[in-house]
Amino acid sequence: MAEPVSIQELSDAMFALVKSAAGSKRLRPTEVTKAMIERFGADRCGKDACKAAMKQLTESGRLVYTFYDGSYIEMPSEERKGE
Repeated sequence: MAEPVSIQELSDAMFALVKSAAGSKRLRPTEVTKAMIERFGADRCGKDACKAAMKQLTESGRLVYTFYDGSYIEMPSEERKGE
């Protein structure tokens, strides 16, 4: 079995994915999780690791959850960065 991807590496990859989609598409947490499992492989990356990485990103303020017609994970708005 392959070595699991670290939470830090996973969170960096998630941040890059969300940043690349910023302004053009909102990503749901499940979409980000699926993209990470596809990128790293199911043997190295699971839902629990993705959940931990998202938690790390949102607690640090690098990403935020937003709620419109569902939940999304996005870059913080400029107004929010100034708080």
